[in-house]
Parts: sequence; structure tokens; C-alpha cells
Amino acid sequence: MAIRPSLEFTVSHHHNLLCPFLARPHPPSSPLSFSSHFFHQLPPPLVRCIASSATPLPHRHTSFHRPPRPLHPYHETLAQKICKAIRRPGAPSKARTYADVNVIRPKDYWDYESLTVQWGEQDDYEVVKKVGRGKYSEVFEGVHCTDNEKCVIKILKPVKKKKIKREIKILQNLCGGPNIVKLLDIVRDQQSKTPSLIFEYVNNTDFKVLYPTLSDFDIRYYIYELLKFLVEPTGTKGQALDYCHSQGIMHRDVKPHNVMIDHEQRKLRLIDWGLAEFYHPEKEYNVRVASRYFKGPELLVDLQDYDYSLDLWSLGCMLAGMIFRKEPFFYGHDNYDQLVKIAKVLGTDELNAYLHKYRIELDPHLAALVGRHSRKPWTKFINVDNQHLAVPEALDFVDKLLHYDHQERPTAKEAMAHPYFYPIRNAESSRTRTQ
Repeated sequence: MAIRPSLEFTVSHHHNLLCPFLARPHPPSSPLSFSSHFFHQLPPPLVRCIASSATPLPHRHTSFHRPPRPLHPYHETLAQKICKAIRRPGAPSKARTYADVNVIRPKDYWDYESLTVQWGEQDDYEVVKKVGRGKYSEVFEGVHCTDNEKCVIKILKPVKKKKIKREIKILQNLCGGPNIVKLLDIVRDQQSKTPSLIFEYVNNTDFKVLYPTLSDFDIRYYIYELLKFLVEPTGTKGQALDYCHSQGIMHRDVKPHNVMIDHEQRKLRLIDWGLAEFYHPEKEYNVRVASRYFKGPELLVDLQDYDYSLDLWSLGCMLAGMIFRKEPFFYGHDNYDQLVKIAKVLGTDELNAYLHKYRIELDPHLAALVGRHSRKPWTKFINVDNQHLAVPEALDFVDKLLHYDHQERPTAKEAMAHPYFYPIRNAESSRTRTQ
């Protein structure tokens, strides 16, 4: 894999301070830099120095940025003492829909550890510029050398082989699904064995820039696209989230950063399936998934037999941030404070009912931290800046998504049928009739 003559790569210890999908502007004469740790992992052709003429990426959009605030000393003291919640037997949880998908399907559908990866040719692709980084990867815009088609190159950092295989297997299983990013190729450097995933290119606008400009109809449209009911070319029907759930897969990291939107083309893609997992009833999963602001209560109270409904909570957090113009909507300083922020909105009566139903006992220190709170009406979050977005049907939809009890949240298919999407369905019906 080579580099297009547009970027120069140098070593810097400061690059890791950059946020995903954003970079600080560089003067035309100065090079873009990579962390020294990652620099040594890249295959030799990728790190050769070429004169820089890169167009800098835009500044961070300040209206969505909040400076970090120090935690109260009382919070810090309690947080240090908190232990994992205790789950008493006798109240198992099972997905309401698609619970047995992976029970019925053959083992080779979900047994990613036995996957044999078919590697493509790394030299077929060239890196153009860096577009982001994450905990497990560095992401670049690239091109396919033969046809000069744009693509996205996700170079994976050193992780367990089974995690890489899981992401590849899930992407292969979901290939062709609605609004799910397409995996085009899997390549590996012959010397360093560094793997890279090649994806379709989406001309994304950063959500911090895009979301404040979206109209009420735009928000309904893009949320609907995540749930959209389509007739696939094969004749099968599906939705983005409902489709992956119907295939027995939980995304487990739904958030604005992982929803690519080409606003000019009105195209949406759900990306980053690195935390996705196959659902098996009664299996206990790791609760250290999803990003903090989008973690469901089940993760925060250590309920491990969670299911697809986790993705609907994350979608609800995303929608609340959009309609109330408050990003993120639940702004916790750590995982314990995240539960506190949720409790201050949804109240503690329903939280306690949820804990009782699933026989969960919080650590007394966490219970003290959460305290007691009454439920706030959603209308409390309406102001002059968001009143055109926070309409009654939007509030009702958010309310249904943001339920403590994961069993009471709508499925993706049920969510798509909500009255919030009437204008979108009507527009689609009119378009179909005129074709």
C-alpha cells in the first residue's frame, strides 16, 4: 500500500490528542503527523515521505464542545469504592425478537473463531489522507489503484485475532444489508502482518457541523434511514438496525460518530462493527461496550444477558441530542456518573423497579451516588432554539426508546412504525406513486 503524493508522514507524540474524524489545521508547509506507536506498525511503503500539499480538515465545531469539568470530591471518593453490582438468580432476560436466529443457523454462520480470512492485494490501494482514528484503528481516505475509485482504509492496531475475525465475519454476513457500510476487501502487509479493512467511501459531514443545520424533516429522515424498511434486490425485506438484528447481530456502538451521512446525496451508512457481536440467548456479554454517553442502563448496572434492545437505547440518546440540540444528551463524567445523569432525567422510581425486576443489587456506594430523583417531563428540555424540533411526536418517540427496562423498548421494526415517521412514509409513498 502506497501513499498518494499529497501527504508527508512524520513521527509525533501529540497526534493521539486528536479526536476521531477531526484534525487540527496544518499550514501548507507543515506535515501531518502520526503517533510514533502507530508509525512503527505501518508497512514500509506506507511511511515513505512525500512532499505535503494536503488540504487541512476543518476546525472543531465549537457549539457542540464542552470543556471538561472537575468531579465533586464526594463523587470521586465514592467512585473509588464502588464494586460490581450483584445479580441474583431467577430473573433471566431474553430478546423479544430474533432470539433464536443463531440457534437455528449452522455453526459456521456465527463461529467467527474458525473463520479463514481470504486476503486481498494490499498494493491495489493507495492512502490519500487521514480521516480519523479510534481505540482499535487508524482510518484513511484511499483509492483503488486500478479504477481510481475512492475508498476508506481502516488499518487495525494490534488486537486479539478473534476480535478481527469477529468484525470480518459480521461484515461478511451483513453484506448487502440496507444502509450498512460495504466491506470491499481485506488486505494484510506481508512483512508486518498488519491487517486493513477496505470499505466503500462516504462523503461524510462531521456530525458536530451537520446536526445543528438539520431541519425537523431531516432528522426524521436520517433516523428513519437507520430503521428503514426496504425491499432488497433479492426480494427480502429489512431495515438497517432491524436487518442486523434479524441476522442475529447486535451493533453495540450506535452513536453519531458511527453514522456517516452524505447530506448532499442524502445517503447514510452505519459503520464500525468492531464491537458488534452475535446474539445467543442466556449468554452473558461484556458490559464494557458502547461509548459512555450512549451506554444503556443495562451496561451501567452490570446486566450481562442484554440483547438487541441496547442499540435502541443508543439510538434514543442520539435522537435526544439531535432534537434538543444538546450533544451529548446524557453527559456523564464516568460510567457511574452516567447512571446519575440518566436517573436525574428518568427518575429513580423506575430505576429501582428495573433493578427489582431483574434482581440486581447495586453496590451501596453507587446507590448513594445515584440518590433519589423524580422524573423530569421531556418538555423541560424545550427552549426557543429547539422547539421546532422537539414536537410532541418526537418527545413520545424518545420516551419510548429511553426506557430503563430494555424489554419495554420498541424493536427496530416497531420503532419504524411510530407516528414520528408519518411525514417520511407519506413522502416515500408519494414518490413511489409518481414513478
